Amino acid sequence: MMSWLPENVSSYGGAVDSLFYLVYYITGAVFFLVMGLMIFFLVKYRHREGRRARYSHGNNTLEILWTVVPALILVVLTALSVPTWAKIKSHIPPTDLTIQVIGKQFNWEVTYAGPDGKFGTEDDRTFDNEMHVPVNAPVKVVLLSKDVIHSLFLPNLRFKQDAVPGREIPQWFQATKTGKYVIPCAELCGFGHSGMQGYLYVHTAQEYEQWVKEQWPSS
Repeated sequence: MMSWLPENVSSYGGAVDSLFYLVYYITGAVFFLVMGLMIFFLVKYRHREGRRARYSHGNNTLEILWTVVPALILVVLTALSVPTWAKIKSHIPPTDLTIQVIGKQFNWEVTYAGPDGKFGTEDDRTFDNEMHVPVNAPVKVVLLSKDVIHSLFLPNLRFKQDAVPGREIPQWFQATKTGKYVIPCAELCGFGHSGMQGYLYVHTAQEYEQWVKEQWPSS
């Protein structure tokens, strides 16, 4: 299927894209149906000399129909969406890599725990707007904010999560292809919002191990 979305490199991206296109095609069909009917009625009931307008009370059957059908569509979409979002948002798979990401005006602070595996200790390493992960491995991200609401957005990984002041929000992703991917902020967070952008580097397992050794050479 042709896609105008960014390339999907996420383990759960296919399920997210399927839901997106389902909603897209349903709303597209409704749009063309409504526009078609509007044009039809504009032509059919246009002004004509000698033709008098008459009042129509309405049609109860039609009114019930266009209320019930959208409601049923929403129920079906909800039923299809809940398992996908529950799998992504409610369950974090076991992982050896946890990254702390702090949003602030106007950059991302990405922190890795050192060999002791604890954040807030001397062997932590913090990078501005730069995240490194291995391919085909689940990564847990703990999101925080120092000031206002930010939104960590990885378009290629179909990952988007707000960072809220005063809260630690755990989420996860798993990249399926090596490369360099953009990390914008998707929440208007101030005058420098448009420049708040980082990059995700997805490495092979060997390349990631080498990167780790470079950050903690004595470990």
